[in-house]
Amino acid sequence: MLTAIIVGMAFSVLRLVQKQMGGIEGIYEVKLEANKLRQSLWLDFNHYSNVHYDAKKEMISFSNELGTKQYKLLENQMVVERDTFEIQLETAVFYFNNAKIFNGEIDAIEIKTTKEAGNQQIFVYKDNAADTYINR
Repeated sequence: MLTAIIVGMAFSVLRLVQKQMGGIEGIYEVKLEANKLRQSLWLDFNHYSNVHYDAKKEMISFSNELGTKQYKLLENQMVVERDTFEIQLETAVFYFNNAKIFNGEIDAIEIKTTKEAGNQQIFVYKDNAADTYINR
């Protein structure tokens, strides 16, 4: 009888530990996805010389002499060529020369995720080259 009680308690504790580990794993995956998106944006902001946001298409376009790359903003994901970042966006704010813009050339982006995605904030920027101002 005592053995049955101890085994029952052990399984209850094991179930609680497994539930806690599942929660920790979910939080880790959400943070990992946001960090991968941050890294991808940072690399592209610093690799491409021209960055534009098209509000109608909800698309960020990166370009330089060697090629182009586009990010499509969706409610629960951001699609980049063959990659998809599963992240729930609450807001995305675009900047050029420290001023918020709603369409056109950008040099920074601030993304906030939803509560379900951990209320994370991603801010990525680039230094503008002289030709950015000459071409304006």
